[in-house]
Amino acid sequence: MVSVLRVHLPSEIPVVGCEITPYVLLKRPDRTISNEDVPEAAPVGGCYIRYKWYRIQSDKKVAVCSIHPTELATLQCVCCIKAKVPPSKSYHCSSKCFSDAWQHHLILHDRASSAVNENGNDEEELFGQFSSGISGNITSSVSSLINSSTPVYPTSFSERNVGETCFEVGHSRTYTPTADDIGHVLKFECVPVDAETRIPVGNSSTVTMSRVIPAPSPFPRRMIRVSGVDFIGQLDHDGLNASNATFTVLSYNVLADQHTTGDIYSYCPSWALAWSYRRQNLLKEIVSYHADIICLQEVQSNHFEEFFSPELDKHGYQALFKKKTTEVCNGNPNRADGCATFFRRDRFSHVKKYEVEFNKAAQSLTEAVIQPGQKKLALSRLIKDNIALIVVLEAKFSNNGAENSGKKQLLCVANTHVNVHHDHKDVKLWQVHTLLKGLEKIAVSADIPMLVCGDFNSVPGSASHALLATGKVDQLHPDLAVDPLGILRPPNKLNHQLPLVSAYSSFARMAGLSSGLELQRRKMDPTTHEPLFTNCTRDFIGTLDYIFYTADSLTVESLLELLDEDSIRKDTALPSPEWSSDHIALLAEFRCNHRTRRGH
Repeated sequence: MVSVLRVHLPSEIPVVGCEITPYVLLKRPDRTISNEDVPEAAPVGGCYIRYKWYRIQSDKKVAVCSIHPTELATLQCVCCIKAKVPPSKSYHCSSKCFSDAWQHHLILHDRASSAVNENGNDEEELFGQFSSGISGNITSSVSSLINSSTPVYPTSFSERNVGETCFEVGHSRTYTPTADDIGHVLKFECVPVDAETRIPVGNSSTVTMSRVIPAPSPFPRRMIRVSGVDFIGQLDHDGLNASNATFTVLSYNVLADQHTTGDIYSYCPSWALAWSYRRQNLLKEIVSYHADIICLQEVQSNHFEEFFSPELDKHGYQALFKKKTTEVCNGNPNRADGCATFFRRDRFSHVKKYEVEFNKAAQSLTEAVIQPGQKKLALSRLIKDNIALIVVLEAKFSNNGAENSGKKQLLCVANTHVNVHHDHKDVKLWQVHTLLKGLEKIAVSADIPMLVCGDFNSVPGSASHALLATGKVDQLHPDLAVDPLGILRPPNKLNHQLPLVSAYSSFARMAGLSSGLELQRRKMDPTTHEPLFTNCTRDFIGTLDYIFYTADSLTVESLLELLDEDSIRKDTALPSPEWSSDHIALLAEFRCNHRTRRGH
C-alpha cells in the first residue's frame, strides 16, 4: 500500500499569475519513495502520482475588497465609478477600510485616463453621500453591487451549499491561477497509481484552497520632466520622453527572498511575501518602466539564473551579474545575493566589465597599513562580502550634432550594495571611497560619462553621502569618530575628482513652477536635496538608494515620481501586496552633453 502526504507551502491564498507548487510526499509503509514530481512518464517504485486541479464555481456572486482582497466587499466608492476607475479598485470591506484609503482614492481619481472633470463640491457631496450610506449588512451591500453595472466575483466554496460545479483546470503538479479563476476556490487532488495497471494503489489526498484573488498592482508612477519645458507624462512604449539621444536608468533593491524570513516583515501578508508572488509582481513593475539600463541589488544568484535573466531576456535585455563573496556567508552559497545589471540590446552593446570585491581590497589594505597584531581584528571588521559591478557600454544611438557624427558614445555604469551594519560607518565610507577611486582610474583612461547606482545603506548627510555628492568629507564630520582601525586617517585623503551629482536632487534644484515639480519637492528633504525616503519598513524610513551621475557629461531630463508615505503606510510599510520590495525604484532619464575632455 502507498499513501500520499501533501503540504501546501508557497502561500495560503492563491493569486492570479503566481505558480502554486504543493509539496507532495510519496511514501510506502516501509520507506519514502520520493518527494519530487512523479509523473506517469517517470514512475518511481512502480508508481506515479496522478494530479488534478479543479475550479469550484458557484452561482452566488460577491465582490471582494480592493484593499484587503481576502475579505468580502460591503460597500463601493461611487466616486470611483463616476471617475471610471477600474471597478475592482472601488470595493471595500468596511467603512474604516474606505476611510483609510480615501487619500489613495484621490490619486486614483486624478489619474483615471477617462475621468470626468468634477468640481470639488460635487466630489465632497459624493463622499458625504457614500459615507452616510454605508451599510453594515453584507447581503444588502452585495445586492447593491450586483444591481450596478460593475462586475463582481463569485463567492468561495466555503460559503456555498448548493449550485457548485467543479471544472478540471490542470493535471500537473503545479498550477498558475488565471483571470478565469478569480473569486473561485481551487481544489488540488493527487493519488498514487500503479504504473502498469494504472489503478490507484492508495488513498487520494485533496486540499481545498482559499478564493483566488487578482494580483494587486501598484498605481503607475509618472515621469516628471526637470529639463526644458515643464511636463508630466507617462512613459511611452520605448520608455523615453525625449529623442533617441536620451536613455533611462533604473536602480532598485528588489529584496532577496532569503532576507524575508522571521518576523521582520510580519506586517506583510504571507502570500504577498512569498517569492512565487513577489517575483511576478517585481518583474511586472520593472518591465513597465521600459528602462534602457537596469541596476538591481539583492538579486539571489539562483533567482538571477532561474528567473531574472531568462525573463528579462524575453524583453530584449542582456544580463551581467556579480555575486557577493561568501567568506562570512552562512547558509547555501548558491543563494548568496549580488548586483545584476541589464541593458537593452537594441540600445547598448557590452564593452567591458569590472568586478569589485571589497574583501580583496580589505586584504590589500591590511597587508599595507595595518599592524601585524591587528590584522585579524581588521579583517573581521572589513570583510563583509559586499561587491560592486562596473560595466562599460557603447550606445547604439548618437548624440545630436554633426561634431559627434561617427564617434562612439561610451557609458560607465557602476552598480553596488554597500555594507548594511549601522555601527560600521567606517566600513561603509571605506567601501564607497574604494569604489570611487576605482572609477577615477577608469575615468582617467577612458574619460566617459559615469553613473553610480545602488543601495549605499547611507542616509543623506552621512559621510558616505557627502563623499559621493561633494567629493570630500568634512574633517569634523561625526561619522569620522568611528574609526577603530585608523583607515580613515588622514581625513583629507577622503576625496575624489569625479563631478558626481545626485539625479534626484534635480527636483529640488530646478526652478520650474509646474504642479508636478511642486508636488515632488514636498517629498524632498530641503536640506540635503534628497528624497525623504527610498526605504520604508515598520522600523525605519529614510533614503538609502541613489543614482549619481557625472554632471559635466550628462544632463537629467526627467525623473520617476516619488511615492508619498501615506500611500505606503495604508499597508503599514513595505513590502506590501502592491509593492514587493522594502525599497522603491528610482528611474532617471539622461542626455549626453557635448563637452571637451576633462583635465586630470
